[in-house]
Amino acid sequence: MTAQTTPETADGSAAVAAITHWIDGDSDPGHGSRRQDVFNPATGRATGSLHLGDDQDLERTLQAARRAADTWGEMSLAKRMGVLFRFRELVAAHTDELAALVTAEHGKVLSDAAGEVARGLEVVEYACTMPQTLKGDYSDQASTGIDVFSFRQPLGVVAGITPFNFPVMVPLWMAPVAIATGNAFVLKPSERDPSASLLLAKLWKQAGLPDGVFQVLHGDKEIVDGLLTHELVDGVSFVGSTPIAKHVHETATAHGKRVQALGGAKNHAVVMPDADLELAADHLSAAAFGSAGERCMAISVAVAVGDAADAVVEKVGRRARDITVGDGTAEDTDMGPLITPASTERVRRLVGEAEADGAAVVVDGRDLVVEGREEGFFVGPTVLDRVQESMSAYEQEIFGPVLAVVRVDTLEDAIRVINANPYGNGTAIFTGSGHAARTFQRQVTVGMVGVNIPIPVPAAQHSFGGWKDSLFGDLHIYGPDGVRFYTRGKVVTQRWPHENDESTASMNFPSTG
Repeated sequence: MTAQTTPETADGSAAVAAITHWIDGDSDPGHGSRRQDVFNPATGRATGSLHLGDDQDLERTLQAARRAADTWGEMSLAKRMGVLFRFRELVAAHTDELAALVTAEHGKVLSDAAGEVARGLEVVEYACTMPQTLKGDYSDQASTGIDVFSFRQPLGVVAGITPFNFPVMVPLWMAPVAIATGNAFVLKPSERDPSASLLLAKLWKQAGLPDGVFQVLHGDKEIVDGLLTHELVDGVSFVGSTPIAKHVHETATAHGKRVQALGGAKNHAVVMPDADLELAADHLSAAAFGSAGERCMAISVAVAVGDAADAVVEKVGRRARDITVGDGTAEDTDMGPLITPASTERVRRLVGEAEADGAAVVVDGRDLVVEGREEGFFVGPTVLDRVQESMSAYEQEIFGPVLAVVRVDTLEDAIRVINANPYGNGTAIFTGSGHAARTFQRQVTVGMVGVNIPIPVPAAQHSFGGWKDSLFGDLHIYGPDGVRFYTRGKVVTQRWPHENDESTASMNFPSTG
């Protein structure tokens, strides 16, 4: 399988390719008449024309998923795992192609895109442990002549609605676990960078996955609302902004579906005076400006405690100025563009509002122009000092390369700031004190905590998810929670009486004995 190429027109500009659905095991243009342009954010040029689905496409996709789920869910775990193992090898072999597609449509640098694929592969590998993970419990002779055992069965048809910032990793957080546990999975990827999902679909088919078990249906709110309300959908996984996460959770649960909806974030990193400040500055810069800040686990607020503040601002500012911004395909690029012109304008507006409200702009990336990529969607790394909790740049999830520094006097003040924030996705502390770290990790109302680690994304055998307005639903994504989400528990209490045994039937409530 070769990498997708974009041919040129007679005038040398990139031709626009049609991007179709993947329905019932094959590329499918669908019946929907609407189209949406897909851009290369580094050049500002349209490179694809995305087919948006309609009600007819949704119905065909879900009917195919229902048929596939009925047979796939009854297939032996051994055969399912054979597909998962082959899929794992194919994704690893096509890492460069997947990364190139991500960079072309999202903009992140190639090495970052390859890292995204690698983290997704970790969940594929976890899904390959399903024969062990799905083992139930057995109680022999729970009562005289009676045994009790439990096991888990797939939900049936599940949908994944995924964001633009991780077009490979987030689908791989969902689909492998859903498929390994016996479900059919319908992916509705972001309209902004959809092509990687189609390569994943081809790799699933090449691995031997039956048609209809993994499908890709492109669309906007019309398709999303259809997935949330259609009677054939049993569960919905979502990652995106908090307002949409709330809508997904409320709508889908009202229609009787199981839902996990991961929302936005405002992740804080506390820097204590006893921290290794060089290490902290290195990691703060990488966590704030990597992938242009378009990560739900990006550090967007540095909470500098006491004497650490001036040093943190100076060291992070120096590193921010040294970051090379440009096309993600260039070898010397550290940070690529944002996803859309609207994203760049939003970042510039929020930085301007912070400045007007009294924040100090230590490093200003608003007017950055990349030579040779003047039409690209670029904003440079930006550092704001003396940010107050009342400022819009603090209150809102910027989702851009902006680090806000909030100054506090004590660890207790830092914890108060974090706990007062409505989001609770990720947080971190940089310190040399075990006591401070333990106090912090126990008292913050945040779902994922790093100690001298800025982006505490859990390993695949754990589960990913925040608290408060960062998660709607009871179960986190992937790991053990992912298995529980995509399955239902069943308990069997059984007796096999001998033909000569006396009946013990009674009008009293049964008890063990």
